[in-house]
Amino acid sequence: MNSELSASLLAVIPMPLVLIGPDERISAMNPAATDIFGKAGAGRHHVTVLRQPALLNCIEEVMRTRQPASARYIEKTLNREATYKVLAAPVEGEGILGVLVSFEDLTELEQAGQMRRDFVANVSHELKTPLTALLGFIETLRGAARDDAEARERFLSIMAREAERMNRLVSDLLSLSRVESAERQRPTGRVRVDELVESTILTLRPLAEGVGVALEIEREGTGGFDVPGDVDQLQQVLTNLVENAIKYGASGGRVTIRVIRRERELAFRGPGVQIEVVDYGEGFDAIHIPRLTERFYRVDSHRSRAVGGTGLGLAIAKHIVNRHRGRFRIESAPGAGAKFTVLLPAIA
Repeated sequence: MNSELSASLLAVIPMPLVLIGPDERISAMNPAATDIFGKAGAGRHHVTVLRQPALLNCIEEVMRTRQPASARYIEKTLNREATYKVLAAPVEGEGILGVLVSFEDLTELEQAGQMRRDFVANVSHELKTPLTALLGFIETLRGAARDDAEARERFLSIMAREAERMNRLVSDLLSLSRVESAERQRPTGRVRVDELVESTILTLRPLAEGVGVALEIEREGTGGFDVPGDVDQLQQVLTNLVENAIKYGASGGRVTIRVIRRERELAFRGPGVQIEVVDYGEGFDAIHIPRLTERFYRVDSHRSRAVGGTGLGLAIAKHIVNRHRGRFRIESAPGAGAKFTVLLPAIA
């Protein structure tokens, strides 16, 4: 076997390939394979390089039967775990030349499947709790509390609250689906951000006053605050962020909404509008920040449910900001409140 020719042929193929000769030693590896197994693999017995039992059994089967076989290979490093579908096939020419082992990276497909399974499990869990409560109260009202007017009113109040919780969850799921499906479509409207902030504050002021929180608006910069955008979606982002600040930062007594216009924003290489929603409450550990925009992720699950959170608001906000080609940043520390920043490209 011409090892130089084999190596040159393998090198032009992007997927990892390992060629094993009739002496059971590795004859050639392409660059993608050396990234996995190292450059010192060529010339060594394949057992010392491809060490996972399932993979070795697959190769031995091909050598014995001269028929293709498949297996799975798991690569674990400090930063990631990759899953490969391995296909081992005999290579024949003038006599038996060896076995070609190819590795198809299934990592992203596996991750997508896990995300779907986690999503279904989370939705099922979120719906099961209020449904169980509703079924229990219905059974009680049909039986022991049938003629107890006081208990009936109390149970109906709880049932209404649980039904409303399910309604919010379904609404957020539908909203998330719509946002994700339109994420690649750039909005074509024109939105005045400072006016949008004022209307959001007007809507949420009764909620803030009810828990003793003062809402403050600050403006910085000259020029207009217009951005290309979908007014309903940006309203949804602002409402979600300010409502969260009121609910989770109420102990700070105030929430500041700051709108800043910059003529030169590095993120867009042009003008930008920055919206900051700042609360002065308890805050949270920065370790949670990378996962806060994941579906159903909560810093405090019990408290989130108690205030009516579905765990989807920040995920929806992230997708909306992405659709507007913006940036979404979160800052917080225990005892120092939290700041949520939305950065949008502005209309010059």
